[in-house]
Amino acid sequence: MNDNLGWVVAYPEILLLVMACVIALVDLFVKSPLRGATHALTLLTLAGLALLTGLYASSGQVAVGFGGMVISDPMGNWLKCFASIALMATLTYGRAYAGQRDMLRGGELFTLSLYALLGMFIMISGHNLLVIYLGLELLTLSSYALVALRRDDGQAIEAAMKYFVLGALASGFLLYGMSLIYGATATLDLAEVVRAIAGGDQTLAGSPRVLMLGLVFLVAGLAFKLGVVPFHMWVPDVYHGAPTAVTLMIGGAPKLAAFAIVIRLLVQGLLPMVVDWQQMLAVLAVMSLLIGNLAAIAQTSLKRMLAFSTIAQMGFMLLGLLAGVSGGQGGNMANAYGSSMFYVVSYVLTTLGTFGVILLLSRQGFESDNISDLAGLNQRSPLYAGVMAVCMFSLAGVPPLVGFYAKLSVLQALLASPQPFYIGLAVFAVLMSLIGAFYYLRLVKVMYFDAPTQTAVIEAGADVRTVLSLNGGLVLALGILPGGLMALCAQAIAALIV
Repeated sequence: MNDNLGWVVAYPEILLLVMACVIALVDLFVKSPLRGATHALTLLTLAGLALLTGLYASSGQVAVGFGGMVISDPMGNWLKCFASIALMATLTYGRAYAGQRDMLRGGELFTLSLYALLGMFIMISGHNLLVIYLGLELLTLSSYALVALRRDDGQAIEAAMKYFVLGALASGFLLYGMSLIYGATATLDLAEVVRAIAGGDQTLAGSPRVLMLGLVFLVAGLAFKLGVVPFHMWVPDVYHGAPTAVTLMIGGAPKLAAFAIVIRLLVQGLLPMVVDWQQMLAVLAVMSLLIGNLAAIAQTSLKRMLAFSTIAQMGFMLLGLLAGVSGGQGGNMANAYGSSMFYVVSYVLTTLGTFGVILLLSRQGFESDNISDLAGLNQRSPLYAGVMAVCMFSLAGVPPLVGFYAKLSVLQALLASPQPFYIGLAVFAVLMSLIGAFYYLRLVKVMYFDAPTQTAVIEAGADVRTVLSLNGGLVLALGILPGGLMALCAQAIAALIV
């Protein structure tokens, strides 16, 4: 369906923009220290967006608007739905933490979060190089401000500065790559880009060498946004320095948007160059798995350990993107890219539960930042220790949790190719997962077998307890019954590559 006006295609973005402005104005009249009305209105907005995008996705329709610059398809709408739900959980977990640290003097936490989500929505919907870049900039600029939101904390300001400098460098890489691709193809529209490249020298407006150089810079920019080696330098510093609630915002929903632009740019826009970008992603994936897992073992800081864990997890996700086209045949694309989508969704779900527990353990004047801070958690709260253990087992890939099935689906996609290279990658990924299991299981050991070092009562509202319990329950339920979500991801990708 082609909607030239684009209003139907962009309804979620329009609703989000209007409500972000309304919430910013309403907050001027809110006097509550915890911003109760602002918080409630934000959650209602996110729930409405999740419902709207879920309805769009379940219809299965593909529509383009604004002259082909914006697209609405099942993959994009499901990712928007999941991103909205992830941000709802993030704000529920982080509200008390932010209130204790004077981060709710105004409603900036809520409005900046909504603008960041708008950036994610635009990234996910973008079908034009500049639209995708504009969405990315809206997300990153909001993220810089969120990291520095705690203005009296030198560590947070330092993290924001590092994030800003390295983020600007990565944005430059991405924009330069896009400009070179535009120079070689004479178009910004992804559908036209793929046609120009597929036609070879006859349809290219510039040199194939310029196109290849553009691809290199584009992949470098995407690698930074995913936080994979060797563009991972910002991840540990930002995770460690940012307030924990903001760390969850950066490490959760934006991964869904990053996955979306990888699919939009590389699969929808640059598929004729699949052999070239698969080789680049293979190097990134192998280095991320190796360095991420080995560096995480040496960490004593909980947030830095989870940062290196994220690097390794994103490396594993990239393996699924390698298996889509093998030997010039694209018959495995829906399965492979669907497994990567399933992997990133399950990773975000598990990350939400992990940081939810960390936020609960952090209280006024105390950051639950070291692994030793979890000592004896089972004796203080069996529920929270259980949720954390479930999340750690899931990240380690232990059955019957969703992380196990996510890893299994990626490995199956790799093994569907008879080429020895892909089989070798699968073996390497399994070995790295065994190494990674050490630092995840170490946390479980600390929670259940070490003597408690903290005696403070863990206080949590009914909303936080409910969401955290649902979060842990979903990690378990989707591991036991993964078929529905896996089918949803495969069908979403299949609709995209028809």
